Formats: sequence, C-alpha cells, structure tokens
Amino acid sequence: MRIYMQIPPTGDKAPRYYHLHLQEDLLEGWTLLREWGYQGSSGRVRREHFDDREQAEAALLKVRDEQLQRGYQVVFLQAQSD
Repeated sequence: MRIYMQIPPTGDKAPRYYHLHLQEDLLEGWTLLREWGYQGSSGRVRREHFDDREQAEAALLKVRDEQLQRGYQVVFLQAQSD
C-alpha cells in the first residue's frame, strides 16, 4: 500500500509532502516507510518493522489520519494486491 499526501504551497514555500509505503520484508514481516519534507528537497525517512500485516496497516492508517488532521490531502493512493 502506498499513500502520497501534500499540503498546498503557501507563499514562496514549496508544498510539503508525506509519503507512506507499506512493504513486505525478507524476514516475513512488514515495514512501514515514512518520508516527509518539502517538495524538491531531501526529506526525512523513518522505517518501522511489524511482525504482521494487520499491525503494519493499522499503523499506516493511524499516521495517515494524523497527517490529514494536520491539513495534508491525499494526492495518490495505491492499494496492496493480495
């Protein structure tokens, strides 16, 4: 699953982005990759490991909801195929 969100630009500043990516890892767990920053610049990255998909999806949805409350808007959404 992949979710890309942005806050529209204000003034001379570039828009802010928040990218969430959920992927299965080689150790039969799941990794939630979070990246955020200003569009066009190097952002910050955080990786979190989860033992199962349900925990990872719950964490992804929690972060998504937190960022939506901060004013981000979903620009792109790609669902995970089973």
